[in-house]
Amino acid sequence: MKVRVESLTVSVDGYVAGPHQSLENPMGVGTSGLHAWAFSTRTFQQKVMGADGGATGVDDEIAARGFTNIGAWILGRNMFGPIRGPWPDDEWRGWWGDNPPYHVPVFVLSHYPREAIEMEGGTTFNFVTGGIREALALAREAASGKDVRIGGGANTIRQFLDEGLIDEMHIAVSPVIIGAGESLFHGINLRELGYSCKKHAGTELATHFFISRDSG
Repeated sequence: MKVRVESLTVSVDGYVAGPHQSLENPMGVGTSGLHAWAFSTRTFQQKVMGADGGATGVDDEIAARGFTNIGAWILGRNMFGPIRGPWPDDEWRGWWGDNPPYHVPVFVLSHYPREAIEMEGGTTFNFVTGGIREALALAREAASGKDVRIGGGANTIRQFLDEGLIDEMHIAVSPVIIGAGESLFHGINLRELGYSCKKHAGTELATHFFISRDSG
């Protein structure tokens, strides 16, 4: 069982999201084209959009890897929705409609409790107020031997990295400059934490880096 980050896309200047995130701009201002490599793939079109078509090739193979052997997800609250502070009501049920693309238990980090939400297709959103280690313990139990995927955002991933809890990361660097927003590695020294880049692959729309903890 591994803890993995998959298909996490950053700009050339190191941002995973731009400023002023909102319902209208869920990834923030200036992020047009950031995820073009993923959106174009057959995997994204089929698994996320429920549509036919999409490109095959290296980008698609890497996107498909991100759904392989995943038994549970962990998301930061911003990845679940744009609402901040106490939950005003139970209306917001995530970005993806009635049938989200996870299809396994999802554990959402939040400072504010909320009842679990059962969605179509096997996705259940569970809200965890006890921090990343509680969320990881619950996710590992729910994953039943499969891997746990950390879905972001940047602050959530930094917390897991800082505790040495992530085994593998796939980072896709997109040829886009955002200028400001959520920096992925701000305050993180990957070398000191024991991580190194094991391989990389370039395509027309992104350069893919595969990072993991060194053995021993």
